[in-house]
Amino acid sequence: MNTLSYKTISVNKETAKKEWVVIDASDQIVGRLCSKVAKLLRGKYKPSFTPNVDCGDNVIIINADKVVFSGKKETDKIYTRYTGYPGGQRFNTPAELRKRNGGIDKIIRHAVKGMLPKGSLGRSLMDNLFIYDGTEHKHEAQKPKSIDINQYK
Repeated sequence: MNTLSYKTISVNKETAKKEWVVIDASDQIVGRLCSKVAKLLRGKYKPSFTPNVDCGDNVIIINADKVVFSGKKETDKIYTRYTGYPGGQRFNTPAELRKRNGGIDKIIRHAVKGMLPKGSLGRSLMDNLFIYDGTEHKHEAQKPKSIDINQYK
């Protein structure tokens, strides 16, 4: 029977068309920004999305130090970490982490990581995220395109 055949095309690592995008995080709410970044990293905005393959974009976030929390989360939210020693549980608020070197990087990475799949795919997707406090970044050679994150849902 010679009729049209509709086959599902799955993208693999070699055929995935990955792009470099720059996102300005000035005055963006952390959770809303990170959910959109997680979708970009995963490739869910692309028509060729394949759930088990890294087909998302490489995302560069600039002005990360200017992100905001909604409500009173800046002082009330608590991040917990463990040193590995008995009695070594440590607690920090976002306001305390902001004062540290690389603290805002940890806040954004923690939020994005929780929105990605657990396992080896999610861990490899985190390697495609680059976060910078200021407007300068070192990925000019990749010719990233600047996108407005507010146009994504």
